[in-house]
Amino acid sequence: MKVKRTTAAKALIGAVIGAAAIFAAPVQAKDWKTVTIALEGGYAPWNLTLPGGKLGGFEPELVANLCERIKLQCNLVAQDWDGMIPGLQAGKFDVLMDAISITPEREKIIAFSKPYAATPATFAIADAKILPKAAPGAGVVKLTGDPKTDQPTVDALRKQLKGKTIGIQSGTVYTKFINDGFKDIATIRVYKTSPERDLDLANGRIDASFDDVTYYAANIDKKETASIVMAGPKIGGPIWGPGEGLAFRKQDADLKAKFDTAISAALADGTVKKLSNKWFKTDVTP
Repeated sequence: MKVKRTTAAKALIGAVIGAAAIFAAPVQAKDWKTVTIALEGGYAPWNLTLPGGKLGGFEPELVANLCERIKLQCNLVAQDWDGMIPGLQAGKFDVLMDAISITPEREKIIAFSKPYAATPATFAIADAKILPKAAPGAGVVKLTGDPKTDQPTVDALRKQLKGKTIGIQSGTVYTKFINDGFKDIATIRVYKTSPERDLDLANGRIDASFDDVTYYAANIDKKETASIVMAGPKIGGPIWGPGEGLAFRKQDADLKAKFDTAISAALADGTVKKLSNKWFKTDVTP
C-alpha cells in the first residue's frame, strides 16, 4: 500500500505514462518459469532487508508461498520506490510487490492482481482518556465512503474527539476522511512525516493521530514513542479503495492470471490471514 505516497506517485505516474510507449515490449506469449519481483526492502513490516541482505517481511513470505503454488522460480530484488514502475515497463522486473495500492490512476499504465491485502486504519493516542484503547482481536469496521452509511461510526468518534487536536501525515488517502469528518470540531495538524507526528503525540502536543494499522504495528514500540497505543475502531472497507495488489505490465495477462489463482488459494486457506497476524498483529485480508 503505497498509501503514503500518493502525491509523489502522481508525478511519477505522469512521467511513466509519457514513456510507456517507449518501454512497452511487443506482446508475446511467454513460457513463465522464472520471474523477477521487485520490492523496496525497506518498508517494514511489508518488506525489509534482513542482516546478510535477504529480504524478509509479510510480502516476501507471502510471495514465496504464491510462487510455490504456481511452480515458478521467483527471484526477489530490492529497488527504490521511484524506480519501480519505470523498471517494470522497461523489462527490468516482471512483478512489483511493495504494498502498492490499486488506484484508477495506476491502472491506466499497469495491471494489478486481485488484492492480497486491504489495510485498515485507526487512531492512536498516548492519553487513554482521549479514546478507548483498541480491544485485542477487534474486527474491522467497514466504511463505504458514503456519509449516509458511514455517519454512525463517524458521529461516535466526533463526540470523543471534539475540541481535540488530530495529527495526520500530508499526502495520504486519509486526509479527506479526517478533514471531512472532523475539521469542524477538532484542530487538524498536518505533518510532513509520520515520525514527526508521532513524537508530538508521545509528548502531548497533539491528542490523537490517524494512520494505517500496519504502520503503527511496526513503529509504536520504539523507545521514544512507547506511550502510543492504537485506539478506537479499526476502519477499513471500500472507503480506502480495493486494497494492495501485485503489479504487472499490461501485456503479461497470463502471468497475472497465474498469480490471481495463487492469491485466491492463499486467501481461501488462511495463509494470508496467518502471515498478516504474524507481521501486522491484525488481519488485513481483503
